[in-house]
Amino acid sequence: MSRGIQSKKIRYLCLISVFVAIELLLKLAGLGNIPINPLLNVTLLTIPVAIGAILLGPLAGTILGAVFGATSFIQPMSAMVAAFIPINVVHTIVMCVGMRALMGFCVGWIFRFFSKMDRKKVFCYFGASFFTAFLNTLFFMGYLVLAFYQTDYVAGKVANLGALNPIHFVILFVGVNGLFELVTTTIIGGTVSKGVDYALNRRQKG
Repeated sequence: MSRGIQSKKIRYLCLISVFVAIELLLKLAGLGNIPINPLLNVTLLTIPVAIGAILLGPLAGTILGAVFGATSFIQPMSAMVAAFIPINVVHTIVMCVGMRALMGFCVGWIFRFFSKMDRKKVFCYFGASFFTAFLNTLFFMGYLVLAFYQTDYVAGKVANLGALNPIHFVILFVGVNGLFELVTTTIIGGTVSKGVDYALNRRQKG
C-alpha cells in the first residue's frame, strides 16, 4: 500500500471518528436540541451527518446517520421514542437508526451529484445540507406513518392536531420545527462543510 493511499485512509478514519465524537457529545451534553419555546425544539444532530457525508461520502454518511439514530436511545429519550419501543421495538430501531442511516447515504450521493453540476462549488454544500434535514424528516415521518399510524399513541396525536389524513398529520406535526431545522442545517452544515473542505484541500495541495 502506497503512503498516499495509507494517508488518505488514516485521514478518513480520523475524520469519521471526530464526527462521531461530535454527534455523541452534542447528545450527551444536552446540546443536540435548541429549545425555541415549550413546544418547539430544533435538532442540531443532523449537522455532523451533513458535514461528514459531504466531506467523506456516502459510506461515512451512512455511519454517521446510524450514530445519529442510535442517540435516540440514549437517555433522556424523547417521549415519542419511549412510547414506540413497547409497541414494536424492531420498527422503532428501523425508524430511528435505519432511516437516519439511509438519509446519510443519500446525502453523500446527493452532494456528489450536485458537485458535478456546480463546478465552482457555490451551492452544492448548502444543497446537500438542505437535503440532510429534508430527508431526515421525510424518511423518519414516512416510516412512522407506515409502521405506527394505526396505533393508539399516534391516533391520539392525530386527534389532538385535528389531522384529516396521514399527510396532513405529518405537515401539522412537523410544522415550524421542521422549517427551523431546514434553515439551521442548511446554513450551518453548508458553511462549515465548505470551509472545512477548502481548508483540507488547501493543506493537501500545500
